[in-house]
Amino acid sequence: MTAPQPPAEASRRLRALCARAPVIPVLVIEDAGTARPLAEALVAGGLPVLEVTLRTPAALDAIRAMAAVAGAEVGAGTVLGPEDVAAARAAGARFAVSPGATPALLAAAEGEGLPLLPGAATASEAMALLTRGYDVAKFFPAAPMGGPATLAALGGPLPQMAWCPTGGITPETAPDYLELDTVLCVGGSWIAPRALRDARDWPAIEARARAAAAL
Repeated sequence: MTAPQPPAEASRRLRALCARAPVIPVLVIEDAGTARPLAEALVAGGLPVLEVTLRTPAALDAIRAMAAVAGAEVGAGTVLGPEDVAAARAAGARFAVSPGATPALLAAAEGEGLPLLPGAATASEAMALLTRGYDVAKFFPAAPMGGPATLAALGGPLPQMAWCPTGGITPETAPDYLELDTVLCVGGSWIAPRALRDARDWPAIEARARAAAAL
């Protein structure tokens, strides 16, 4: 049985994961058969931390397959409640990501010992997480919520909160986020688009990963 994990320890582990690369690929996988070669291409390209969103029936099988790839740190995204937390942990996820945060979700992740990157988009939401002990959060949806300008503004009164912005970020805008002192990394879906995955063009995905790792 997994030991409970306090929020401060979860945030410490998320900081370490975010330090591995400037971009975490956000992956919506429809075919679990593509998961292993996809993970191998991304890791080879310098992006070892991967987020598989729980938006498709294939997601949990994809996490299982990716978790077996050497060097991969695979997490579950779009984790919304206790059932998702338990399923992600059972599939081998090393961390979880949520678009928001509820008391039930936070308690479930802490109880399962699964490091959670909770979502926040306002000062009040960030303050609530800080009060509970979290000092790393996902800023979502990043672009619609004002992008780097909003994060820079939040960094004034809340410099202790570190962020992984996700949502609408492109290769062109990613550097604007990464230059902020409070941003650890960004989440991006541009690295492994469905067209390349369907074509099994792993060299092209590896090349895109290398470009992202160099940001």
